[in-house]
Amino acid sequence: MSAASDGDGPEIKYQGDFIVAVKDGRWEYVRRARGIRAVVIEAIVEEDHLLLVEQYRIPIGRHCLELPAGLIGDDDGGEEDTVEDAAIRELEEETGWRAGRIEEVGEFYSSPGMVSESFTAVRAHDCVKVGEGGGTDSEDITVHKVRLSDMPAFVATKRAQGCAIDVRVMAYLLRS
Repeated sequence: MSAASDGDGPEIKYQGDFIVAVKDGRWEYVRRARGIRAVVIEAIVEEDHLLLVEQYRIPIGRHCLELPAGLIGDDDGGEEDTVEDAAIRELEEETGWRAGRIEEVGEFYSSPGMVSESFTAVRAHDCVKVGEGGGTDSEDITVHKVRLSDMPAFVATKRAQGCAIDVRVMAYLLRS
């Protein structure tokens, strides 16, 4: 039992294919099903441009500006994916850029009061353009290549257009 829990341990309230809703004492939270993890990719290309993706996100009902990312081990036949395998695949699928090398930065939590999911942040090095990107057939991703010095203005413009901004983009706004 956790320090903040006042019950007998976690109780599963709902289990779907991808998420599990849990109640532990007074706390309610969501976790990924089947131990699936995520990877988030920093890809700086052409020396000073950050690759960002924009896609419609059903939970918030609008487009969201994000770093390229994806799940590790969620595809049939990919259950044994490593962080590096997933990062290379997701970067190319979403952006059309292929990484020559992946460097792990660490494990992070984006909203630990609500979601137990963590993600591994990585840096993609030696990236080369090999396609258009845009994601898989079930995704409709727009790729943005943004000069780092232009990030504050670019994000402000996207926000003014009604686009949500993923929390991980904040790191690039704090740099300027």
